[in-house]
Amino acid sequence: MSSHLSSTVSSTVSSTVSSAVSAAVSSAGSAAAPAAVSERPQVRPAAEGWQQAVTREGRPLLQFKSPRVSQPPVHLADLSLAERQEKLRELGVPAFRAKQLSVHYFQHYTTDPGRMSDLPKTGREELAAAMFPKLLTEVKRLTTDKGDTIKFLWRLFDGSLVESVLMRYPGRITLCVSSQCGCGMNCPFCATGQAGLTRNMSTAEILDQVVQANRVIAEGGLGGKRSGAGHDAERVTNIVFMGMGEPLANYKRVMAAVRRMAAEAPEGLGMSARNITVSTVGLVPAINKLAAEDLPVTFALSLHAPDDELRDDLIPVNSRWKVDEALDAAYNYYRTTGRRVSIEYALIKDMNDHPWRADLLARKLNRRGRGWVHVNPIPLNPTPGSIWTSSEPAVTREFIARLTAAGIPTTLRDTRGQEIDGACGQLAAAE
Repeated sequence: MSSHLSSTVSSTVSSTVSSAVSAAVSSAGSAAAPAAVSERPQVRPAAEGWQQAVTREGRPLLQFKSPRVSQPPVHLADLSLAERQEKLRELGVPAFRAKQLSVHYFQHYTTDPGRMSDLPKTGREELAAAMFPKLLTEVKRLTTDKGDTIKFLWRLFDGSLVESVLMRYPGRITLCVSSQCGCGMNCPFCATGQAGLTRNMSTAEILDQVVQANRVIAEGGLGGKRSGAGHDAERVTNIVFMGMGEPLANYKRVMAAVRRMAAEAPEGLGMSARNITVSTVGLVPAINKLAAEDLPVTFALSLHAPDDELRDDLIPVNSRWKVDEALDAAYNYYRTTGRRVSIEYALIKDMNDHPWRADLLARKLNRRGRGWVHVNPIPLNPTPGSIWTSSEPAVTREFIARLTAAGIPTTLRDTRGQEIDGACGQLAAAE
């Protein structure tokens, strides 16, 4: 899954459904809209510029399991500190070297044996090669004019390409990481999903995006510290699993990466778990599993439609777990962890931005209680002539106003990196 929404689809215009839905909204919160409210056209989701993979029954194909392909070599970041010590013993190296190697990687952001002067010179290069096999090779780096956003294109050991986006804000630095090569969720608006799923990324491949981003920051690649702006972070402080892939479809490796991010240095990066956001399109069993992990991460549900009729087409996994099932799982996450849930909602012109959908969303959220959720509307990156384009500003304001009036905390999310194809939905990993 990528909650990044595509602005790289072609400009071919799909046909729209101009007639309004005429049935009234029932007291149970049905998806049907009153005719009097639905004056704007209803655009239906459709793949543009590519052929969406479908099953024999004609439904969008979903890939929950990674294809059986070669996996990357084991890296220090794949292992716990105890496992690193055991591997060193197998290599005939004293176990205490595990801490030294971990400091170099997680705190100094280096795998260069030439910078590891605390290790014996004899055998140092061989040890580094064994513990730090090359995982991510930088292919391309695009930076915005202001220098506060960088998109990285990485080549993995098998030639697969993935992207991550580094963003500086006052007081924090956020990295949007990828968790899969491609994505198997097949959402028609998402550039990542158009290629399907190649394979899951390893724990170390996920973590290496952070370590390499930290190295870039340390070298001044993100513009360095700014004067007069208060505290300015010197490394990645926030992680969002909103890059390429559906994180909960690569559950085991993503959770291992999260635990390594939150582990105290030098076992891990020493980050706050509360500053790590795990996003999903709605894999309900995995959401409930995440709630039981005893990790205070932020959970985000990419909803994008409150009614099953639209979401079945917009988010194909909705054919497996419906809107209310996903919301129940999100609410269970809140009840289990005490952590407020984020609802991601990309506002797409005349598709999911009708006022009645704001009202329906508010009713469904409030039915489960108050204070448990926060909605993040996301302006879709516009593409001229495409059905996938952002809502008009007045429509966006009304949508937010209706949620706010219903007591739902709502914040329009800032978009970054449009000029470098690094914003929502633009992660297509192309050279």
